[in-house]
Amino acid sequence: MSEAASSVTPLPVVGQQFARVDGPLKVSGAARYSSDHSFAGMLYAVPVGATIGNGHIDAIDTRTAAAMPGVRKIYTRENIGTFYRVPKSAKVIIDERRPPLEDDVIRYYGQYVALVVADTFEQATAAADKVKVSYKGQQTPNVAVKLSADEKPKVDTERGNPADVFASAAVKVDQTYSTPTETHNPIELHASVATWDGTRFTLYETTQAIVNFRGVMAQMLGVPTENVRVVTEFLGSGFGGKLWPWTQAMLAAAAARDLNKPVKLVVSRQMMFHNVGHRPQTQQRLRLGATKDGKLVSLQHDYIYHRALEADYSEDCGEATGFLYSTPNLRVTAGFAERHVGPATSMRGPGAVPGLYALESAMDELAIALEVDPVELRLKNEPAIDEAENVPFSSRHLKECLTTGADKFGWAKRDPRIGSMRNGDLVLGWGVAACSWIAERFPAAASVTFNADGSVRVASGTQDIGTGTYTVLGQMVAELAGVELSKVKVVIGDTNLPPGPISGGSMATASLVPAVAQATRDAIGKLLAAASEGDSHFGHAAADQLAFAHGRVHRKKDSPDSGRRFDEVLTAARMGHVEGQGKSEGTFGKEGKKEYSSHSFGAHFVEVTWQPKIARLRVSRVLTVIDAGRIINPLTGRNQIEGAVVMGVGMALFEETHYDKRNGMAANSNLADYIMATHADSPDMDVVFLDYPDLKLNEMGARGIGEIGLAGIAAAITNAVHHATGIRVSDLPIHIEDLLASKVA
Repeated sequence: MSEAASSVTPLPVVGQQFARVDGPLKVSGAARYSSDHSFAGMLYAVPVGATIGNGHIDAIDTRTAAAMPGVRKIYTRENIGTFYRVPKSAKVIIDERRPPLEDDVIRYYGQYVALVVADTFEQATAAADKVKVSYKGQQTPNVAVKLSADEKPKVDTERGNPADVFASAAVKVDQTYSTPTETHNPIELHASVATWDGTRFTLYETTQAIVNFRGVMAQMLGVPTENVRVVTEFLGSGFGGKLWPWTQAMLAAAAARDLNKPVKLVVSRQMMFHNVGHRPQTQQRLRLGATKDGKLVSLQHDYIYHRALEADYSEDCGEATGFLYSTPNLRVTAGFAERHVGPATSMRGPGAVPGLYALESAMDELAIALEVDPVELRLKNEPAIDEAENVPFSSRHLKECLTTGADKFGWAKRDPRIGSMRNGDLVLGWGVAACSWIAERFPAAASVTFNADGSVRVASGTQDIGTGTYTVLGQMVAELAGVELSKVKVVIGDTNLPPGPISGGSMATASLVPAVAQATRDAIGKLLAAASEGDSHFGHAAADQLAFAHGRVHRKKDSPDSGRRFDEVLTAARMGHVEGQGKSEGTFGKEGKKEYSSHSFGAHFVEVTWQPKIARLRVSRVLTVIDAGRIINPLTGRNQIEGAVVMGVGMALFEETHYDKRNGMAANSNLADYIMATHADSPDMDVVFLDYPDLKLNEMGARGIGEIGLAGIAAAITNAVHHATGIRVSDLPIHIEDLLASKVA
């Protein structure tokens, strides 16, 4: 680089659209996912799943399978060795606390009952099919569609006197909404590759949280944490299903330790429906009371979700209910119903996504009852503060999301009459819904290194789940260090690095900002010291007389152009690098009264087309406006919202897991029968980001956006469907049979 070129002030990096730095690796096939790892002498493991959903194992006959070619060992409860449970007090998270093969009780269909390890995957699969399991005490599993709480629902949040005020309200809505079980189906299957060197495990895992994964595995395997290393170079999406460890990881590690060989275990697509979590079914009753001019006076949200036996997972459907709209009287209650299904887990926007489907559907019904515009109703009920916590919002611009979206969508042209808007033989329906998602931080640590070759390295034990963490982390450091993005090397995905945040809750980016900023400042301090001590260019000026800007060290009294590039400083000081460390505390789950309520907000505007003659429904157009602080990379950010919208189309129109009542099996446990949105189902999409940095959350003002794009979209779609057809769908997904009763011709 010439001296003239180096003196040019760098352009901003944060907030600019950069293609993913890991993109070339992915499209060329060079990116290594967990199941891509192979080692000399590696063996292959295939679990055997229960074929009943409720009962006990009587006997397991492994004789035929053990005699088959290539079989090394078949594990059952009798010979797998000891696993340990993770106490609830531990600072790690796992949704299935019961270790694999712990006892003979069958709690759900597909529960692992044995493990076959062989020389090849084909040999292990063939042998697993020959393992014969007999059962006793078999009973019909409870996988009932309709839910009833197993215990009295508990109050999540409450203020005022909602029941009495609702009873006397001028205008009321009382409706029950339900969402089905949804199953995560990322293209990358869950996979575990385990190696054991006699002392340490190295685990190549499909996980969204490598540090938490290490902690859980150390506890369950009974080894010191430092004897477990977890590596996740790339993840083929997770959507929450890969947040916490699942039992196949313990099985692979135990087999590797016992056989002293690397072991690979890849979960099958059918196992994905039983053994690695799902979004639980919900039933939600919403009661809204309002004055005749549209002011909410009472809001009651009572919800039930299913969960597995011996589980403690909760689906917080009321997450946004307490603060989204202003009302003096509110109560949210939660209950659960135990079912013979595998443990539930987080799915993109856990709790808030099904919860906002119900709340935003009820708000649409209230607007119709009031004969007011649904956008106007939401604007009229905007709160000044978070009324649930009685604290101000750190930043909230939902009103602007609604008004900006209405303007860009052309909402003023909406005719509120059912079936009144047409485009040829298409009936148009327009719907709107607000959305919200929590904005917090997890604990994080990072290191930043300035190198004498002009490059900068940033390292943290976090992971990129396909959302662009490699890229946005590089952008942060490029801006702080004043270098081009191409000069930054991002190293993540390994627990040998400083412990980073989980990639869940849309909090990874916001969590990394303060840690990376501190590490960069620490490295700069060491660079200034090096310049003071070892670079004669500055005449041995004291470090506190020097400054750093635009990738250059300079005297404080002079401009950056008069200084030297950091690589020149290091070379002059005969130093190969300087390294800074940074760490930050989390805010999520912090006890005590909060100073601010931190959330992202947004609004979805949806157009559907309905063709009555052929009963064809399509989501044709979606506009989403998001208030999520400062967007580090609008390109990857837009990708996140667009992907969430398509996932929302699937939630509204297609996705539901059907359990066979006879044995608890997920009957549509494949990608042919479990219907998801495809490219053909994707609407025209537009995404608008408002620009209001939330500096109370972190110094770059960035909040998360992974979840919020899915929150509310299903309600916007069903609201649009009602506008087109006159049919109010309150049980997702929409079935075409639901719409055949429409009188719109």
